[in-house]
Amino acid sequence: MMKKYTCIIIDDDEIDRLTVLSFAKKFPILDILGVFDSAEEALPFIEKQKVDILFLDIDMPELNGIEFRKQAMEIPVCIFITAHPEHAVESFQIETLDFIVKPLKLERFAQTVNRIEEFMEIRLKASLFEASIGGDTIYIKEGHDQTKVKLHEILYLEALKDYTLIITDKKRHCVLSSIGNLLKEDHFQSFIRIHRSYAVQKQFIQKMNSTEIILNNNITIPVGRSYKENLNLI
Repeated sequence: MMKKYTCIIIDDDEIDRLTVLSFAKKFPILDILGVFDSAEEALPFIEKQKVDILFLDIDMPELNGIEFRKQAMEIPVCIFITAHPEHAVESFQIETLDFIVKPLKLERFAQTVNRIEEFMEIRLKASLFEASIGGDTIYIKEGHDQTKVKLHEILYLEALKDYTLIITDKKRHCVLSSIGNLLKEDHFQSFIRIHRSYAVQKQFIQKMNSTEIILNNNITIPVGRSYKENLNLI
C-alpha cells in the first residue's frame, strides 16, 4: 500500500496556487488537505489538522511565508515556491527541504516530490548512531539490526535537515544527527566541511577547484562559497 503524505498549499497568487495544485494532483503520494490564499487563513487549519508538507510562497501580505514557517515548525517538510531567490539562505535556516524559484515547472516539482519521498523514508528509518569500538568503527542502527561501518570507508557526509547521510562505496546509511554535530565527534575529525550540506574525507579527493571537488568514482561535490577557506586544510 502506497504511503501518502498530507500537504497544504499557500500562495496569494491565484495562477501560481492553481499551478501547484495541478502538479500536486499528479502525484498519488500527496494528499492535499487544503489550498489557501493567505498564511493567516492557514494558521487555524494547521492547529487542527496533521500536516506533513507545506508548499509555501514567501512574498505574501500580512504574514509572509518565512514568518508562517516559524510558527509551523512542527510540520516536518517545508517547500518554498517563490519568485524571490534572495530569500534562499534565510529559508534554509528554518528547516527548508527544498527551495523552488518560480515559474514552477512540472519536471522541477517532480524532483521535489522525489526528495520528499527520500526524506520521509530516511526520517522513518533513521536512528542515532551507536558508540564506536576501537578508533575506526561505528555501529548504525537500521531497524532491529546494527550495521558496522568502517570510518575509513566513508566517502562523504551529506546533510538532510536533522539527519546525515553517510555514504560509502557500497551503501548509504542515515543517522539522526546534524552534520554539524557529527563533525564535532572525535571519530569524524578526518572530514573537511566544504559546503553547508557536505563534508568529505581528504584521502578520497582526486581533483578540486574553487567550485567543486571530485572524489573516487567521479563523484562530484560542490564547494560552498563560505567554505572555500577550508580547502586550505586539504
